[in-house]
Amino acid sequence: MNAPYFDVLKSLRRQGKQKQMVTMEHHYRVEIFTAAIDQQLQELNNRFSEQMTELLILSASLNPRDGYRSFNIENICKLAEKFYPEDFLGDEKIHLQCELQHYGLDVPVLPDLKNLSTLGDLCHGLVITGKADMYPLVDRLLRLVLTLPASTATSERAFSAMKIVKTSLRNRMEDEFLRDYLIVYIEKEIAETISAKEIIDSFYLIKERRAQLK
Repeated sequence: MNAPYFDVLKSLRRQGKQKQMVTMEHHYRVEIFTAAIDQQLQELNNRFSEQMTELLILSASLNPRDGYRSFNIENICKLAEKFYPEDFLGDEKIHLQCELQHYGLDVPVLPDLKNLSTLGDLCHGLVITGKADMYPLVDRLLRLVLTLPASTATSERAFSAMKIVKTSLRNRMEDEFLRDYLIVYIEKEIAETISAKEIIDSFYLIKERRAQLK
């Protein structure tokens, strides 16, 4: 690993610069490995904002994995107060903290709920065991957190599709046409069920309605 990296030396000679001993270890550790890690971190920072990261961290406090090891009352109350203020009234926020204190002593030791691994399993288990009625505020918060993947997936799919659809050859595409194009591209499964005849008939009916209005 201490052998000189000859490609770098050659490039330095061609540029007329003074020789610098760059070892193989330095090249692969600094110029390749570290650069790749920095790029991945930048991609993650661009994809997840500070607010989204905080939301995911706080939501992890409800995770039943490893015997509810991540359970944290303070973080769960902060989650409800900061991200779901309209779903919990003033008194309910106080009651939520009380519910969580009993919940933390009760639910993790129940045989039907102690070996769960996902929030979906936990929500289902609370309903099956009747604990959803005993801890309605916790159940409500769980359901709100479970809607998070569905609420972010559509927007992420739209941005991913836009990178594919709006290429350099289509950079003059107008917004209305781009929106319609993206809908068809994203909802491919639905679009494939629509025949060309149905589309023609639909446009024909629109033409007839316009003629009647005139």
